[in-house]
Amino acid sequence: MAERTAPPTFDDLGTTRDVTASGVRLRVVERGSGPKVVLLHSLFMDHSTWSAVAAELSRDYCVITPDLPGYGESEKPGLGRFAYDVDAFTSAVADLYAALSLGRASVVGHGLGGSIALTLAARHPELVSKLVVVDALSESAEPWLYGRLAHLPLAGSLVFKQLLGRGLFGAYFRELFLGDPTAITNERLDNYYRLFNAPAARGSVLATLRATVDTRPVAAQTSRIQRPTLVLWGRRDRLVPPSVGQRLAREIRGARFELLDSGHAPQEERPRELADAVRRFLREG
Repeated sequence: MAERTAPPTFDDLGTTRDVTASGVRLRVVERGSGPKVVLLHSLFMDHSTWSAVAAELSRDYCVITPDLPGYGESEKPGLGRFAYDVDAFTSAVADLYAALSLGRASVVGHGLGGSIALTLAARHPELVSKLVVVDALSESAEPWLYGRLAHLPLAGSLVFKQLLGRGLFGAYFRELFLGDPTAITNERLDNYYRLFNAPAARGSVLATLRATVDTRPVAAQTSRIQRPTLVLWGRRDRLVPPSVGQRLAREIRGARFELLDSGHAPQEERPRELADAVRRFLREG
């Protein structure tokens, strides 16, 4: 059974605590009060990708931003303890609900977090009041060099554990995650790279890339989703093009589709616009 493993600490960004979910210690930040909203991050990121969006939403909601297993300040278990596929992440998020006594909450997921949010809504509708998916990995992403190398047993391990340095990491992030490469500061990129650069963290990213390459299990269950759904997509997403989001919205009964003027990560480029779109959707009856 999930339980709290560390007392909360407080800072200007909210309440930070560690909880145990699926046997893994997770770092969680909570801000604001009111109806609950859970924000789930993607690959190469942590909960801080939501900082500006969470600041906006926390005026009206209690916003929960966890670091997923293997990412940020959460524990980074080996493959023997955590599978790093969408099913494993979804189970951890469901267990996090129990650890925090959330009951039902709205869920917002970006990229990999979008795949997790879709799966959570399909399998655990009792946990999800409303669903927002942002540039979700609901179909295979456009191939990129290091993504392809990740699936080669020897080359993938070599690249992700030794060769992917700060320069290549930054270039990947700016070119594939952003429509405007100048939209992210070097300081923010340095923080993402710092969290990625530990050997265990690199191993978690590599394991996730290998375990989530087949997106068919995610796509297969979208028709089961019955919760009100908003699909948000970056107009200039080079990693997962907007046509994927349009198809996803058609597959979910009653889902709405909206475009934002950004690349793959609108929470980095257009946080206020994203927060406004989410707020409007959550306020609807």
